[in-house]
Amino acid sequence: MAKINKKQLTAPAAAALLKLLKTRFEKHSSRHKGIEWAKVQAKLEGNAEKLWSLNEMEYTGGEPDVVGYDKKTGEYIFYDCAAESPKGRRSICYDREGRESRKEHRPENNAVDMAAEMGVELLTEEEYRHLQTLGNFDTKTSSWIKTPDDVREMGGAIFGDFRFGRVFIYHNGAQSYYGVRGFRGSLTV
Repeated sequence: MAKINKKQLTAPAAAALLKLLKTRFEKHSSRHKGIEWAKVQAKLEGNAEKLWSLNEMEYTGGEPDVVGYDKKTGEYIFYDCAAESPKGRRSICYDREGRESRKEHRPENNAVDMAAEMGVELLTEEEYRHLQTLGNFDTKTSSWIKTPDDVREMGGAIFGDFRFGRVFIYHNGAQSYYGVRGFRGSLTV
């Protein structure tokens, strides 16, 4: 997908993204049992800004896909479902404060600000664990996840990965960054 700077896709870009999302939706039907693509597409076509956010997820390597439906809100839930942490979102600190605290070798960006710019939320620990029930993700990488305020106030941030047949949730200083750590986002439509 092409990088789009305004928060609305051109008609051809929207059509191409919808086609790609439909193909992924059909290929990975176990991620969203009982959900019909036509209803998802109708929601997407009625929300240009959310479609733009999905394009940002795709552009940065997230491979977004439907992972659920919230009956209370009537919204479909998308997560980044790339096998490894999205390549276009790696080598970043957790948040701006963590990035600014680095005296040298600051990365270009941070997970919290990137997610906000894209119009998505970082996965919570609960969402990350749910993602791992849909397949094995982050077997060679790791992903920052939304850090509870009390942990962040002490300078830490949390991330997850999948090793040895299980999900691990770890901590690091929020200023840390690694070439194999990015973040995964969620979006409701």
